Amino acid sequence: MAERIKDADDRLLEKMFASASIADDGFSVSVVRKVRRRLWLRRLAVPVAGLIGGAIAFKPLTGLVTTVVSLSALLPQEMLNATITLIPQAQTIVLGAMLLVACLLGIRSLEE
Repeated sequence: MAERIKDADDRLLEKMFASASIADDGFSVSVVRKVRRRLWLRRLAVPVAGLIGGAIAFKPLTGLVTTVVSLSALLPQEMLNATITLIPQAQTIVLGAMLLVACLLGIRSLEE
């Protein structure tokens, strides 16, 4: 209701600030376009770099996994049985780490 009631001061302020738009020959549109383009480049840079890095690291990672598997044959049987009992704890640790990462990403997105 207060928006509909205008006194003399309100009308005077509207007249003072009422002006025609300034012609900029598309300058504003080009600036907004450049800002949006840079924003998309920043958003895509990290995932693309991660994919490229993952593709490069795939072959050494497979070599590391095969080496670890071959070294596990050298371990005593009692140690292997002990690691089997720790597997449920490993799932809990991984779940906790995933929740931590999700919380950190959520806080970062709230800051932006």
